[in-house]
Amino acid sequence: MQTIRKRALLALSAMSFGLVTASASWSAEMLDEVMKRRGLTEKDVLAAAKTYVPTGKRDEFLAFSSGGQSGQLIVYGIPSMRILKYVAVFTPEPWQGYGFDDESKKVLAQGRINGKDILFGDTHHPAISETNGEYDGRWLFINDKNNPRMAVVDLHDFETKQIVVNPIMKSEHGGAFVTPNTEYVIEAAQYPAPLEDEYVPLEQFNERYRGAVTYWKFNREAGRIDPSQSFSVELPPYSQDLSDFGKGPSDGWSFTNSFCSERYVGGIEKGRPPFEAGCSQKDTDFLHMINWKKGAELFKAGKTKMINGHPVITMETAVKEGMLFLIPEPKSPHGADVSPDGKYVIISGKLDSHTYVYSFEKMMNLIKNKDFVGKDPYGIPILDLKKSLHTQVQAGLGPLHTQYDSKPCVAYTSIYVDSQVTKWDYCEGKVLDKLSIHYNIGHLMTMEGDSVTPKGKYLVSLNKLAIDRFNPVGPLHPQNHQLIDISGDKMELLYDMPLPLGEPHYAVAISADKLKPIIRYKSGWDTRTDKRHPNRTRPGKEKVVRDGNKVTVFGTTIRSHITPEIVEVKEGDVVTFHMTNLERAQDQTHGFAISGTNANLSLEPGKTASVTITADKPGVYPYYCTEFCSALHLEMQGYLLVQPKGYKEVAVKGAEGTIYTQTDYDKQHKTNLETQEVIDSVVAYIVARNYQDFAPVVSLVEDATEQLGFAADTRKKAEDFAAKQDWQNATLWAGQWWQYQVKAADIGLRAKTYLDQHGAKVVKE
Repeated sequence: MQTIRKRALLALSAMSFGLVTASASWSAEMLDEVMKRRGLTEKDVLAAAKTYVPTGKRDEFLAFSSGGQSGQLIVYGIPSMRILKYVAVFTPEPWQGYGFDDESKKVLAQGRINGKDILFGDTHHPAISETNGEYDGRWLFINDKNNPRMAVVDLHDFETKQIVVNPIMKSEHGGAFVTPNTEYVIEAAQYPAPLEDEYVPLEQFNERYRGAVTYWKFNREAGRIDPSQSFSVELPPYSQDLSDFGKGPSDGWSFTNSFCSERYVGGIEKGRPPFEAGCSQKDTDFLHMINWKKGAELFKAGKTKMINGHPVITMETAVKEGMLFLIPEPKSPHGADVSPDGKYVIISGKLDSHTYVYSFEKMMNLIKNKDFVGKDPYGIPILDLKKSLHTQVQAGLGPLHTQYDSKPCVAYTSIYVDSQVTKWDYCEGKVLDKLSIHYNIGHLMTMEGDSVTPKGKYLVSLNKLAIDRFNPVGPLHPQNHQLIDISGDKMELLYDMPLPLGEPHYAVAISADKLKPIIRYKSGWDTRTDKRHPNRTRPGKEKVVRDGNKVTVFGTTIRSHITPEIVEVKEGDVVTFHMTNLERAQDQTHGFAISGTNANLSLEPGKTASVTITADKPGVYPYYCTEFCSALHLEMQGYLLVQPKGYKEVAVKGAEGTIYTQTDYDKQHKTNLETQEVIDSVVAYIVARNYQDFAPVVSLVEDATEQLGFAADTRKKAEDFAAKQDWQNATLWAGQWWQYQVKAADIGLRAKTYLDQHGAKVVKE
């Protein structure tokens, strides 16, 4: 123990010397010298200071970005632009065990298309749940463009809990967007197709191909979409695009873009001009204006047509009931963005240089007075464009998507062709500022820019091309998210962030203090169903159960061992491991992987996860913890032994690697008693302060107390074997006793450090 203390003192001395040296170096090299050495300007340094988040500090906002072809969700901080997590959604992800444990496989199985496992997704538009139009930070919804699916991510643990497949769409783009109180999540089709699951030749495109929007009913209490309470609205065979819900005066209505309202069908292999030629002939496309509250009433009244077992409000019914209208919009639009006050809808077209501001009040007056300019080929009334407009502004070449500032009437529009962001006043219709970005911006986002109260401060430009911005890494470049300061009159580019995971399409950002994620699960928790796992295992209850050729292992993990450590099965057995993480300490995750298999679990504190394999080849298969969880991480191991068919056991006594004596036991026992003195001093320090006022410390104390309970149990075993003069078992159990002590000490020191850093006070008796 003296040696251990000396080593600790030497380490502390070295650390102190390093800090002094670093401080001296810092003072020796002045800021202007660093700037000169690195070729930085004052503007560079100021931008860096605006994005820098010191060690131990946290970002003001969290951004949730789609992961494009990765099928995942990307989480990063603002203003630091530090990537914090990839949330697995439609695609297996090994680090989180998603798609490898039995529980998450069930979630992925919900997304099967025609009975096939689809292990790819093209995530596009995330949306955060809202209450009264404000982001509430509880759930996030994200769509899959390639396969029309919608996923629910629970932000209390950042895990995907549900995937629903659209029963009538063949592709989609316009999801996800939520109503102001998250009653519904909208999903709009993209490329027209028959709503029925059958073959229809393209010659019947106008008659049989259709678009649609689906209103997924969200059950907030269950935290799940309820398909049985969801419905769709049939639309013409225009290619629908993005959507948005009204708010304030426009609440109850939704707005969905379209392109290719020419209804052109290409076919270059037959000598016809391609789709792009025929889908951009008209000067305008159609904005779909839908009274979704009226639609919900029609659904409840049964005024729907069942298609593939799903209720659909036909165009005929929608027109008859006065819930569906069309308004000309700039051609090839991408976004119908409702202003925070709900009075305006802003739309841009990639093939137009203008951004249009539609007045909801004017549109409603036209509907009220039945002042239409005509009907489309399907009988849907068309509102007059000029009579619907509040104003329009020449924003630049290729305007695309609009987001809002905290300042009244201020908006930002991405300009794809010009590679710019345009800041403008949508009340007066005038440009305020322009900023060049790099390059070809698609979407952009402001902080909580889709809500009724945008927060301003920052804007992120989601650029499609990086080109010269980063070190070259081959022909496939990362995407480039650029952070822009919008707090002043002029926009200022602060930071370039490469994103090397698919093509992120859209993102949303929320104030970090609105998120309340948990740091541990209730013991034995099924994280995908949010219920106690039926096969959770408590400490001391680990077991292996055989039923014919089915073997079930009820195991646990805790620093630094897996129980059971040896599992013996026979060739051909189907083996299921139910593993429970017994830890209570924050971030004390364990993994579980078996050599030669796809068994791979991520076990966060309190979580139970399962994996099923077939022991189809005799052999020796080590298993281990994949997360570096403690000083004895490498010793956290075990063996799956698969005996060949017909194998007969031979009684052979295994030889001990090392033989221990009383001297070894006495030495270890003395060390343990000295270690306990150190632990007692740390405990005394903690309980002498108001530690109960700090939730993270309370959790650490609970965990340390549990570890000390294990230590007490193993101490008794060690001393019992010593009384029998079985020095081998006595020494080994004494070593295990010390391991529990070390874990308790580690936790205690973490708690002590936390109290020191957060200003804990001494409690007066």
